[in-house]
Amino acid sequence: MRLLVAAIGRLKTGPERDLTARYRERAAQLGRGLGFTACDIAEMVESRARRAPDRCAEEATALLAQVPAGGVLVAYDERGRADLPSERVAERIRNWRDAGRPALVVAIGGADGLDGAVRARADLTLSFGAATLPHGIVRVLALEQLYRALTILAGHPYHRGDPDG
Repeated sequence: MRLLVAAIGRLKTGPERDLTARYRERAAQLGRGLGFTACDIAEMVESRARRAPDRCAEEATALLAQVPAGGVLVAYDERGRADLPSERVAERIRNWRDAGRPALVVAIGGADGLDGAVRARADLTLSFGAATLPHGIVRVLALEQLYRALTILAGHPYHRGDPDG
């Protein structure tokens, strides 16, 4: 299974780009031993359309084009679930991998958010809470969560979980 973070916009040089690269590299390295062939990032150009709905629709087309037939789509959106523990996310990723799904694509929209077409196609829609976050930070957090899920699957001590759990 290939892991891909598909995001609208390019990160400039700086701490977000550095952290994104760090977690992508960690996930790629750990994932190889767990049946994940790659962990990549695809940056798509922000739409220049005048109206927000048109921008979202154009960006949705670019994001959805990244999902191969049979692929899993996880979307990060403010309307997504914020209550799913990392262990449950790891379990879902394991189940998708074991079912032979070819790719797991994590979609991160542009400044206007995700079009309804992306949310409708998503196998899972997640949120980092009610706060509005910069897209560069969401990208770092999404990659960290992918890495965390892989460490859970590997039995690695990075994720310590709830001691009372």
